[in-house]
Amino acid sequence: MNFEQSNKGLIRAGWALHVFTASGVIFAMISLQAVIDGRIRDGLLWLLLCQVIDGVDGPLARKIDVQIHVLKIDGNILDLVVDYVTCVIVPVAFLATSNLLPNNLEAGLIALILMTSALWFARCDQESDDHWFNGFPASWNLVVPSFIILNASQNQVVVVSVIFAALSLTNFKIPHLTKVVFLRRVTLPITIIYLLDLTYLSWNFDETAAVNLMSMPYVILIIFPIYILIISIYRTFVRKD
Repeated sequence: MNFEQSNKGLIRAGWALHVFTASGVIFAMISLQAVIDGRIRDGLLWLLLCQVIDGVDGPLARKIDVQIHVLKIDGNILDLVVDYVTCVIVPVAFLATSNLLPNNLEAGLIALILMTSALWFARCDQESDDHWFNGFPASWNLVVPSFIILNASQNQVVVVSVIFAALSLTNFKIPHLTKVVFLRRVTLPITIIYLLDLTYLSWNFDETAAVNLMSMPYVILIIFPIYILIISIYRTFVRKD
């Protein structure tokens, strides 16, 4: 294969990858429709598919140098657009339709999440040089499903949501789960276990079933954010370099 043929192949691969990334908004809208129809379980599963797409497209883009081979599309902007839909808009719809918020605070809290998330996505300093996010990276697609699966109370949802929204505008360090080198050998396996666990709980979600927080799947769902919080605090306040 000569250079020209190889280059054309990379261009086609780059366009295919951009289409793959953009497909996230389609599955996000399917998730949104499921939420509107009251099919929470289906909505959770479609939202997880969006998470898989988001986790896969970045490494693939870096592998084929998509920015070099597809000049007409800015992959970073495309990723931000898709992420705002999948990580913010659809999870907020879950909040609005799942009785997770007190009626008197619902509009205000949703507005707060949408605004702080938009500001975070517009930050010029989203990542540090060692790939830690500055502030909470608007990952409501993980937070809100956890609220639902754990059957969190309205007060718990309000407190946690306000804290995360406020953190979006700070320099509190939160790891990029696939890029950060620090403790990668621990973080990656824990992340994979967590996502598999979240998939399992979403697949078996039943609004009428009791939640046993002592069972292993729920323990894993709780341990993962605690682990992320601990290493985030360490990176922010102890190892500041």
